[in-house]
Amino acid sequence: MARGRVHSWDLSIGVDGPGTRFVQFLAGCPLRCLYCHSPDTWRLRNGRLSSVDEVMSEVDGYTGFIRAAGGFTVSGGEPLLQPEFTAALLAAARDRGLHTALDTSGYLGARAGDDLLRVTDLVLLDVKSWHPGTYRRVTGVDVEPTLLFARRLSRLGVPIWLRFVLVPGLTDDPSNVEGVARFAAKLSTVERVEVLPYHRLGVAKYAALGIRYPLKGTAPPDGALLARVRDQFAAEGLAVC
Repeated sequence: MARGRVHSWDLSIGVDGPGTRFVQFLAGCPLRCLYCHSPDTWRLRNGRLSSVDEVMSEVDGYTGFIRAAGGFTVSGGEPLLQPEFTAALLAAARDRGLHTALDTSGYLGARAGDDLLRVTDLVLLDVKSWHPGTYRRVTGVDVEPTLLFARRLSRLGVPIWLRFVLVPGLTDDPSNVEGVARFAAKLSTVERVEVLPYHRLGVAKYAALGIRYPLKGTAPPDGALLARVRDQFAAEGLAVC
């Protein structure tokens, strides 16, 4: 039985996939996004070793409700840092008749085997930037693995909700947004684009962990900027929310 490092779980509505979701957060992430609101999930050692059965025993308390109105999402951290465990969790949820979703940056998409994707009903894919330099500044890694994974999902017919975090002065350059929008429009399985406004809800976690918050002084986007970026995606024929 596969075992992995879990961080926490939560119930969410309309945020981590359709309907009400049981969201299992795994520990460990190779990215260091400047706006990450969960620095407590970065390292595998921050998680608790758990089996699939132990996770599903929590899920089973909500199965009747989420089967009718939502499903099960594996998030992180980065769940593809633990691909075997993630695949086993998604398979166990599918066996319970639950809609399944994978929330990922796509950077480790090459680790997602076909067996994992066969039990994934939806991928929540974060495309954090288009310009390679900006992507590296935002995340500390290269963008190309995420783009390759997105194209693979499209070829395999796996539905995608593409996510883009809008950070004033960082990801808001019109040409950067346009690049993501045009790329998304070429993927046949993108069902919607979620433009997520930058927020500072994780600042207290940085303070508690003794980590300098890298975007101190950056304000969330105003309504005008948010509207402009959403319009750029909509102009490419994409459903935007």
